[in-house]
This record gives sequence, C-alpha cells and structure tokens, in this order.
Amino acid sequence: MKILVGMSGGVDSSYVAMKLIEAGHEVVGAHLIMHEYADIDAAESAAKMLGISLVNIDCRERFDRIVRENFISEYKMGRTPNPCVICNPTVKFFALAEYAREHGFDKIATGHYARVELVEKSDTPHHMIAVARDISKDQSYMLYRLPEDILSILMLPLGEELKSDIRERVQESEFSSLDRRDSQEICFLPDGGYAEYIESCTGECPRGSFIDAEGRALGEHKGIIRYTVGQRKGLGISLGERVFVTEIDPIANTVRLESAPRLAREVNIEDVVISLPDSHDAWEGRFDVKIRYAARPAPATVSFNGKRASILFDEPQRSVTPGQSAVIYKEGRVIGGGIIHR
Repeated sequence: MKILVGMSGGVDSSYVAMKLIEAGHEVVGAHLIMHEYADIDAAESAAKMLGISLVNIDCRERFDRIVRENFISEYKMGRTPNPCVICNPTVKFFALAEYAREHGFDKIATGHYARVELVEKSDTPHHMIAVARDISKDQSYMLYRLPEDILSILMLPLGEELKSDIRERVQESEFSSLDRRDSQEICFLPDGGYAEYIESCTGECPRGSFIDAEGRALGEHKGIIRYTVGQRKGLGISLGERVFVTEIDPIANTVRLESAPRLAREVNIEDVVISLPDSHDAWEGRFDVKIRYAARPAPATVSFNGKRASILFDEPQRSVTPGQSAVIYKEGRVIGGGIIHR
C-alpha cells in the first residue's frame, strides 16, 4: 500500500514510518505546518534517516481560523478548552486525509496511541476508535471526534505497541538521536503563558471579584481567563485555608472559591458526536465516561437527544470542567462524546 505518514520529527511518528517500511509499504512523510513553532528541520532529518520523501502541508490559515479562535473564545467565556480535540478532526487528520486522497494514497498513519477497529454490525462496514494496548499512553480521548471518512483510511500502528518496547528499539537504532519528548498539549504555546497570549490577541481581560459560596466578595481576580474549575494553586489570593475554583461566571465576571472541589453526578454535554452505526436521535445506554484526558473512565447512564446528552454517573465526579470533553466508551471502544456544558 501507499501510505502517507504524519511526521513531527519525533520518535513515535518516525517509528511508525519505519515499521510500515519494514512491512513492505510505500511510505511518504507529511509534515503539517500549523503554526510558527512547526519544526520542519526535525521532520526533514527523520525522513532523511528513513530514506523517504517528505511533503510539507501548510495548514496555518485553517488552524488559526478554527483552533486558535476557538481556544480564545472558550477562555473568554469562562470555559477550559482542549485544542487537540478540536484540531484533530478539523485540521490535522483532515489535512492528511485530503492530501492523501488528492495524491493517490491508500492510507494515512500517525504516531497516536490508539486503535482503529472495523465493526461489521450493519450492512455498511463501520470504524471506531478503541483504546491502546498501552493504557498509560492511550490517546483515544483526543480522537473521539474523528469521522468515518477519516477512520476508514487511518492506520494507528502504535495502538498495539508498548511505549517501553518502542523506546528500547529506538535506542538500538539510528533514531536514538531524535527528540524523545512527548508532544505539548498546546503546541502553539510551547512556553505556556496562554493568558498572556489571549490578551495579546484581544486586549487585557478585565479584573473582577473572587466570591464565596454565598456570593460574598473575597478579593480581586486578575481576569477569568487565568482560572479553571478545580484549580487551587496560583490563585493570587490568601484566605488562610486551601480553596478551589468551583465556578466561573463570564457575565458577572466572578470566580467562585470554595473549601472543597465541587462534586457532580449529572453532567450535560453539547455538540455530541456518535460513532455507532445504528444509533438514533433519542436513546439511552450504560457506558464508561471520561471527563478529562487523564481521568479514569467512570460508569454512567447516558441519555442522548440529538446533539446533546445528559450523563448520570454512578458516583459523583470531581471538578467537572466546562469546555473539556466527556468521552463515552463501551468495552474499550469510543462510541462518542461531546463538550461539557455544565
């Protein structure tokens, strides 16, 4: 097969390309230029080591319009976005699939730790994201919004691998000199400072009030973009006890602080996507749900209603954060998910 491999210049994507070459496939690397921090030299160096050609795909306009603008607007609304969740289906995998189809490739591949499974439950074959063999590195949460037209041509060779085995093999190969750091979550802000970045784009975020559970003013905050639900460090206020952010109100411009993180059994999500081939507009089921990337899946009853869903957890969940995703699993497969509304 002729396969287009997304290459960052790091170990994981280079290992994927090497593995596919060894399996006898015709491999071409693709480096996506999404922002000013794209490391073209690293990708070119890795491609040269492999003896393959590399194409550069300029995605900057699309990335700015979709990912950066969403990132800024979500924080301004008091929510905490996950830019990778938005980028993967609309920019990264979209660009790889578009280039692959236009240039005669059979498949695309990346260095993500997840699996693609073919489900033949209906007359039409259907593909679903499933968790990786290496649970500690699993990235299925980040890929839950990928549509069928991308999943049908996607290969994720690291889904069956253990990171420790890959690291050991890389140390014995010519790739031992490659950068082995894991990818940054906010790739266009490698040095952090997201609040300063937002203010450089939109102007200074107005200060407002910290309030307690009864709505009484406790002091001044430095702008709602600097806080997230569940946060307890770096608040810039001393109250003589440990406190947590439990709510951010962009209309009143307040940040609520309480002595314990808020627990919630019911979570509402919007902009829902579903990967099941036989789902209906309104239905209910029992699933495992992750409310953030690093969370463990928790059992819940999910009631779907079109692009919205209500999740009722068996046990209360801590610091449910608007703007993050709730990803829904069944027997290790991603059946869908949505953006946490409240």
